[in-house]
Amino acid sequence: MYVIIVGAGEVGRSIAANLEDGHDVVVIDRDADVVEELTYSLDVLTIRGDGTDLEILREADLERAELVIACTDNDETNAVVCGAAKAATDVFTVARVRRRTLLETWQGSQGAFGVDFMVCTDLLTARAIFRISGLPSAHDVDTFAGGLVRMAEFDIPTDSPIVDLTVSEADCYDSLTFAAIFRDDEMIVTRGDTHIRAGDRVVVIGSPDSINEFADEVATKPDDAEEVVIVGGSEVGYQAAREFEDHGFRPRLIERDHERAREIAESLPNTMVMESDATNSEFLAREHVGEADVVVAALDSDEKNLLVSLLADRLGVDRTVAIIENPEYADLFETVGIDVAINPREETAEEIIRFTRTDNTEKIAMLEHDRAEVIEIEIGPESVLAGREIVDATDDLPPGVVIGAISRSGDHITPRGSTVIEPGDHVIVFVDATVLDDVLELI
Repeated sequence: MYVIIVGAGEVGRSIAANLEDGHDVVVIDRDADVVEELTYSLDVLTIRGDGTDLEILREADLERAELVIACTDNDETNAVVCGAAKAATDVFTVARVRRRTLLETWQGSQGAFGVDFMVCTDLLTARAIFRISGLPSAHDVDTFAGGLVRMAEFDIPTDSPIVDLTVSEADCYDSLTFAAIFRDDEMIVTRGDTHIRAGDRVVVIGSPDSINEFADEVATKPDDAEEVVIVGGSEVGYQAAREFEDHGFRPRLIERDHERAREIAESLPNTMVMESDATNSEFLAREHVGEADVVVAALDSDEKNLLVSLLADRLGVDRTVAIIENPEYADLFETVGIDVAINPREETAEEIIRFTRTDNTEKIAMLEHDRAEVIEIEIGPESVLAGREIVDATDDLPPGVVIGAISRSGDHITPRGSTVIEPGDHVIVFVDATVLDDVLELI
């Protein structure tokens, strides 16, 4: 696929890095230093210029492009890029925006602005916060097949009952598949005789009920996130509060700015808005923030989010979730005790990248900074899996692949060796990123 990416920030860079091996990629950015750095760090063509300029798009060979992705840090710029591209060709366009209002305008006008698909960064992040908050010890949670299947990545604490068991011994769940283990810097695609150790991160795929049961078994913290505190009235913080409200929660939100606090209070009737500096430990103690099940740090800097999360943890909060803009901080945050670090740009890149997969790809989730992916694919008649038992079909797939679940006509099927995959099935597959392109060609 020939892909033009406009904007080489974290989102654009992440998408380009993911696509460089299997696609022809052109990246456009105004910043000469960024363009020069990308030229030497990635195997992509780079152009310095304004992506809203049709001549620059033509210089990038717009007529040849199958996909244009506009992911600058300006919503209006991204809409204009898509409009300019659409005016000249019938290329598929994707725009990244931060404001939910712009997304709702686009949704209500059936493809306005020349945008074929719009991704709202803050809304995606808010939904990720909500998904992860409900499962103890989960570092990543995603849903597939319209909610029929869930994927989750869990820390295995020392006192977990599955420590030192093999996968076969630990697999006592009705509809669950152990897909992989991340152990230090190693990724292990699980087999029946794979041993589970304390400190492992285990990726499981299955029905929501089985995932919840597994969470109860392996976790050391309660899974009922009844008391939620959101620190920061940023757009992410606001959208997170709205997401919790939509699911019946009554969160508390702390915002320092008077006008922003009043605006949020007027917009979210089921959210208690408190006007204060959330880095004030005396205020946090006075308001019993330490009794919260979850504290979400959504301030305007990574450093402030780290500070608030550490304060909340010191006060006794069960679970801390921090928003980070710099992906290099993710490991640092979790090393010092933050339960989950969520990068909005990674959430956005994950949503956009699926458009570069095969036509049958419904959804993807990237794990451990794209070391592996979980993909939902509709099986066509030409797939190597079609009409065959899994035990036979997987012999034709490269190592590093686990079939985690099957959705057939709205029913969840737990894959076993004798399960026959039929054309039209939606298969959720764990794939090592190093063999991803080969796997996509086969299935």
